[in-house]
Amino acid sequence: MLKKLPLSLVVALLAFAGYGQTIVSTSPQDQNVVLEEFTGIHCQYCPDGHAIAKAIQDANPDRVTLINIHQGGYAVPSGNEPDFRTPYGNAIVGQSYSGTGFGYPSGTVNRHVFPGRSMASGGGTAMSRNYWTISANETMAIGSAVNVAVEASIDVNTNVLTVHVEGYYTSNSPEGTNLLNVALLQNNTKGPQTGGGQGNNYNHMHRLVEMITGQWGEVINTTTAGTFVDRTYTYTIPAMYNNVPTELADMEVVAYIANTHQEIPSGNRAYPSYTGLTHANDANIRSITDIPATCDTNLGPEITIQNLGQNPITSLAIEYIINGDSNTYNWTGEILSLHSETIELPEVPFTIQGTNTLEVNLPSDDNNSNNTASTTFDKAPAGTREVTMELQIDNFGAQTRWYVYNSNGTAIYNGGPYPNNNPQLIIETFDLPLDCYQFRILDTSSNGGGEITLTDNQGTQLYHTNGNYGNGERAPFSSNGLLGVNQNQLDNISLYPNPASSTINLKNAENANVQVFDVLGKLILSQNNIAVDAQINVSQLQAGTYFMKISKDNLITTKKFVILK
Repeated sequence: MLKKLPLSLVVALLAFAGYGQTIVSTSPQDQNVVLEEFTGIHCQYCPDGHAIAKAIQDANPDRVTLINIHQGGYAVPSGNEPDFRTPYGNAIVGQSYSGTGFGYPSGTVNRHVFPGRSMASGGGTAMSRNYWTISANETMAIGSAVNVAVEASIDVNTNVLTVHVEGYYTSNSPEGTNLLNVALLQNNTKGPQTGGGQGNNYNHMHRLVEMITGQWGEVINTTTAGTFVDRTYTYTIPAMYNNVPTELADMEVVAYIANTHQEIPSGNRAYPSYTGLTHANDANIRSITDIPATCDTNLGPEITIQNLGQNPITSLAIEYIINGDSNTYNWTGEILSLHSETIELPEVPFTIQGTNTLEVNLPSDDNNSNNTASTTFDKAPAGTREVTMELQIDNFGAQTRWYVYNSNGTAIYNGGPYPNNNPQLIIETFDLPLDCYQFRILDTSSNGGGEITLTDNQGTQLYHTNGNYGNGERAPFSSNGLLGVNQNQLDNISLYPNPASSTINLKNAENANVQVFDVLGKLILSQNNIAVDAQINVSQLQAGTYFMKISKDNLITTKKFVILK
């Protein structure tokens, strides 16, 4: 449960004639739009709603404020998914409709009822996304009884947000008292979204994190023409909301006045300025993106630079050293104070080692303590030309897909989906010439599957998972293109008859070890150090398909056979 931190409030409510206003206009103005969008992380059509709302704001950047409220069943996280909900969403959504037919995404424009556009059968302010644009345009053509302006700043050393709001009534409000609301939003939060095609990297914008003035706002007791409202709030921004990290550079402040809990005549928004920055120029290497094990001999690292200085960063000579070889990239752009920029450095060749080192250096500035960072990454496993995959399918085989890609990104082997309610062991053998490869496993329900192992014919394990791979994994490995020493020993092994009923003959398998598995991957029988021409008793096996794993001198091959009864 989010704990609201201490809030101090200074209130001055005076007639404008006796007060010198600073930021709000005293001239009659039309209403600004406050679009509250009800959304979630499992909402297929919400990205379309976000796009519609963004288009409205892009066309009227000084007139439109967006507030995205994560609420309802589509907002409920599962597993390690982020929780974007707030204590305020249910009440705001609950007052927006009555009856049946409410769905997501939906939204209110200034909490006004537009006849014939209500989503629910009993009416209300909530509308389907196809009505947002026309409703916003109509709203911006209507005069407002009150103008609203807001400015804010954040002390980066204390996380204290100071919000200054002014309102001026150019005419009488229809209500004797109004409510002043101040909301805190966070932008650019990466997270899951069912729609939008970006998986777990959907960019969530205008996300409500806190109502600084509480659920319904602070009361304004005088609402007649000429009334000037001046209020200042301070609020300490926590490090996280519902365990979702806070980014001070991504905060947005919204202020609006409501006649009651409904009907918002106008509002406004502001991006905070920042105080407490010690240095004029301070580029910080915030992170180096993790580099997975690789067999590629070219690398284009990705780094994130944060501006901790007062001045914008417009250029950087970035040095990156891979295993001792230095490269320089001259970056240009603009990074504002406290903001971050992810930079993809140009791909360069390097000599791969078992463990590789990357060091990144920035030019000297007012604070050199954060100008250097380094990381290490491993060489991917290397195998021979023949690679065997053992994939255990669970009861949800239809969710499983797998691929083997070569260095050109071409899928040269693939499999799945498989039948549901039919657990089985899938064994495939790949012939892989000299190259760098990638094995990819996918689970469409994002909850993993069965155990998987990739092994070359000399017994080297190239990949293994116990099945806890979520929606999928990628695993690089290389092939030396060779069949392995004495591989012909295994190539000459023959198995007959196939199908069989009571015995199976093995030819040219002297001193080999034999294991027989059923389609579920269960070990059924084994024999060690068999004769050059051996007979395997399979009379006790039930009719069906089996796999025989034959290993000799650190070489492995697998053969499939069928038992008929």
